Parts: sequence; structure tokens; C-alpha cells
Amino acid sequence: MAKGFDTHQARLNELNLFGKDLARRAKSKCELSGESGVPLKIYEVEPVPKEPEFKHCVMLSELVIEQLQKPKNINAKTWRGILPELVWSELEVIQVLAIRLLRHIARSEAWAQEVLDEAFIDETTLEWADKCPL
Repeated sequence: MAKGFDTHQARLNELNLFGKDLARRAKSKCELSGESGVPLKIYEVEPVPKEPEFKHCVMLSELVIEQLQKPKNINAKTWRGILPELVWSELEVIQVLAIRLLRHIARSEAWAQEVLDEAFIDETTLEWADKCPL
């Protein structure tokens, strides 16, 4: 049990080393919702590599993390004005999350499928998004 805890703590410590660079990249805003003035956490986008990688990390608000972890809590109306822009992000990790959210929302909202249909998405980005859908 202690070994698993120690491994987890070591991973968290490694992730925290990315904190300043992630906060700078995010301009201290949630990288998905754009919300500022809220606590942000480092979120690793699955599948996570054995060793933490900067390119798999984003800074997100607790509310966004909760929605990613419990997709039934996703409010499609909240994301309608945000995801069409995020799917065109220069950051692959943001595109992956946008694709996953859009695919989930597209089950009940036609606008989300339209956004996906209109977006140009690189094959490697699609493959990453396919590995762990919401």
C-alpha cells in the first residue's frame, strides 16, 4: 500500500514542476472555460504516459475537472460558445479535450456534431481523442 502511495506522491511532485509553466501558458485562467479568479489544478489528459509530460497537462478549474470526470454533469449550453473555438486551438491537448466534450454533447445536441464536422483535425489528434472518450 505504501509503495502505491509513494508512487502517486512522486507523480504529483513531478506534475507540480510543470505548474509555473502551465499557469503562464494558461494566463492563470482555466484553459477550457476561460474562467479566471478560480483555483486551478493540473489535469493530465488520458491516456497518461508512464512519466508525466507537459504536453499531456492543462490547467483547469475544479468545475471543469468535475464535468470531465462525470460527463453526466456536462451542461451543453455552457460549452456552446466555448468549444467551437477550442477545437481550433494550437495546443493538441486542448483540441483533444474539445473533441471529447463535443462528441459527448453531440449525442443530444446537433450543434456539437456540426462543429466537429466543420473542424480540421489532425489524424494523431483524433487518435489521441479516440483512446479515452468521455
